[in-house]
Amino acid sequence: MFQQRTGLVKSLLRQWQLQSMVIPGIIWMFIFCYIPMLWLIIGFMDYSIAKPMLQSPFVGLKHFEEFIGDDRFWRSIRNTLGMSAIKLVFGFPIPIFFALLLNEIRSIRFKRTVQTISYLPHFIAWTIFGGIMLNWLGEGGVMNQLMMGLGIQEREILYNSDPKYFWWITYFSDVLKETGWSAIIYIAAIAGIDPALYEAAELDGANRWQRMWHITVQSIRPTIAILFILAVAGMLGSNFEQIFMLKNNMNMRMAESLDLYIYNMGLVSGRHSFSTAVLFARSIVALGLLFLANYMSKKLTGDSIF
Repeated sequence: MFQQRTGLVKSLLRQWQLQSMVIPGIIWMFIFCYIPMLWLIIGFMDYSIAKPMLQSPFVGLKHFEEFIGDDRFWRSIRNTLGMSAIKLVFGFPIPIFFALLLNEIRSIRFKRTVQTISYLPHFIAWTIFGGIMLNWLGEGGVMNQLMMGLGIQEREILYNSDPKYFWWITYFSDVLKETGWSAIIYIAAIAGIDPALYEAAELDGANRWQRMWHITVQSIRPTIAILFILAVAGMLGSNFEQIFMLKNNMNMRMAESLDLYIYNMGLVSGRHSFSTAVLFARSIVALGLLFLANYMSKKLTGDSIF
């Protein structure tokens, strides 16, 4: 153990220039992620911004009992889990397939062109991309023109005004915007595979699909497992910017996610202690999901975060 620690220290000292590049990220995380956790205590108080935090009366679990009895809270839980489940089941595999298909492209120029085009939507803010989506989904928009041209529908539909379409709108817009960016980590993992494995498999008579399944997929399986665990742990979270841009009064019944519920209660209604209690409870459940997903992944595949 002592020798291992000594080797680690020597390695850090030898690479101090590279290691020092992490310091700004650590400082940023400490300031914006850890210090704000001290304010979670207001979830147990009747906090008022008009007076110092410690002068607010302590009320225990009052706010936790209130949101548990709130039907709107449970509706936001249903919406959040519904949208997250769709993205997890139908959206999580798409970047994997995209990375695998890119890896099979032999033309380097064409591959780089496809990668660049697929990355670009990620850098468009949701305030802009959401406006584009609303235009596409509106009367006379691309979606209506496409559906009517294919004969799937006979008249124009206001997709974003019908609550039954909202979950799928968030799914398709998220896939369209983030697939290329999400595939980066899989592309990086594939790039680290030893080419000799492919050559040996080809000599043994394996075709392209067999090489893809038995070498590429198996080699990136730990990466897939880790990202899947993190995706499960984040199921109670949602893309707040996306939902904020796509929601309206007509689809709010299916659009109000847990993040939007916290925003409405905390900033719009001014119930800071109440929204903090909801956020604190969500974080505890998310931590439990992380441990559960990690345990199941370790049991089923042997791959886990810890």
